[in-house]
Amino acid sequence: MSLSFEKRGAVARVTLDRPDHHNAIDTTVIVQLHDVCEALADDADVRAVVLTGEGDVFCSGWDWEALASHGDDSLEAARDAGMLDDPFGCLAEMSKPVVCAINGDVIGGGLALALACDVRVAAEGARFALPETAMGLIPMAGATQRLARLVGRGKALEIVLTGESIGADEAFRIGLVSAVVSREKVVGEAERIAGRIAERGPLAVKYAKEVISRGIDMPLEQALRYETDLTVILQTTEDRAEGVRAFLEKRKPEFKGK
Repeated sequence: MSLSFEKRGAVARVTLDRPDHHNAIDTTVIVQLHDVCEALADDADVRAVVLTGEGDVFCSGWDWEALASHGDDSLEAARDAGMLDDPFGCLAEMSKPVVCAINGDVIGGGLALALACDVRVAAEGARFALPETAMGLIPMAGATQRLARLVGRGKALEIVLTGESIGADEAFRIGLVSAVVSREKVVGEAERIAGRIAERGPLAVKYAKEVISRGIDMPLEQALRYETDLTVILQTTEDRAEGVRAFLEKRKPEFKGK
């Protein structure tokens, strides 16, 4: 298996498990990631997800050696491998929030993968880069679009056009990651964040992710209407009623996702 998957209560952990290849992404990883996303989407017990990598590298990017074996047909091979379009959109579109524990360097397709997650926590010393222009390519798999939306046009252009890496502290400064911790603590910190999310109302979390993800591309007036529509829907749910009761009774709510 190129991915390993385990559940710990309401939090699932998905791990890139190709440490001998620095967790490089090949066709198998993409297929298995989509399978895991489908399984998680249908699992009512899972309320948040942690994504990380095995070993000292989060992900070294695409498995270029596999593509190089196709020679002049490398572009077609990339298309067949699912590297074009949006191979990691299953994470971005999933209703359960995904916290990425970047346990080491994250390069090329690996950064595209991390950008498809909702929250990112980085290990000290991790390096971030989109080096594709040095190969006569542009970053694929949504990397250019998600990066620009996250850190702004100017910084995204600098990172993409130069292809130079930045460190974890710089990634934090520009808003690419939410926190930088020691390598030993990065997965634990991601799981702590995921655990806090899992304690919240699952429908509220789902709609909050949706309204931010979709609303950012809408005109403000339309996005505000969208926010109001989802708020009205939540008012009719059992979870909303339970949240109010728990607040009045000064107890922890027992949300059921209904």
